[in-house]
Amino acid sequence: MNQLNNFSKGFFRENPILVLLLGTCPTLAVTSSAINGLGMGLATTFVLFMSNVFISLVKDFVPDKVRIPAFVVVIASFVTIVDLLMQAYTPALSKQLGIFIPLIVVNCIVLGRAEAFAAKNNVFSSFIDGLGMGLGFAMALVIIGGIREILGAGSIFGYKFIAEGADGILVFILAPGAFITLGFLIAILKKVNKSSK
Repeated sequence: MNQLNNFSKGFFRENPILVLLLGTCPTLAVTSSAINGLGMGLATTFVLFMSNVFISLVKDFVPDKVRIPAFVVVIASFVTIVDLLMQAYTPALSKQLGIFIPLIVVNCIVLGRAEAFAAKNNVFSSFIDGLGMGLGFAMALVIIGGIREILGAGSIFGYKFIAEGADGILVFILAPGAFITLGFLIAILKKVNKSSK
């Protein structure tokens, strides 16, 4: 497979959130702002490409009977690294994201890519796949978080652009706003993917 296609598929053709509909729980929960989406997206990207690389390196040494538990241990190790780094260097963001950082361990995007791609391909291809899928996930989270923040709070990345005392559309900050935003983005991407065929 061409490495550029391998990298770019995570953005549009196989975007984990907008096409494959994986990882919707953290997506809906943490995207009340663009910065939260970016933080969660980058944390997941790190775990995804590091676990892909490591699993691709050890795949021939892991017996089939313990393959999934071994993959979970690898993923949990990288999640622990990310969680500790975020607590040390970005404590406010870590507190905002809360339990959703440790829950990356059971995120079906990460385990799915480990099983479907890294366990069957070489290290470089697994690295490219993990990076592309992770950045595609991060891109979707930032877009969803950005739209919700703009419409709901009248700001982007915390910078307010509406008059002081003015309110945004409250529903976009609340849970229903996440569903509405995600639904419209899925429909738009589906239309774009269909017209590009």
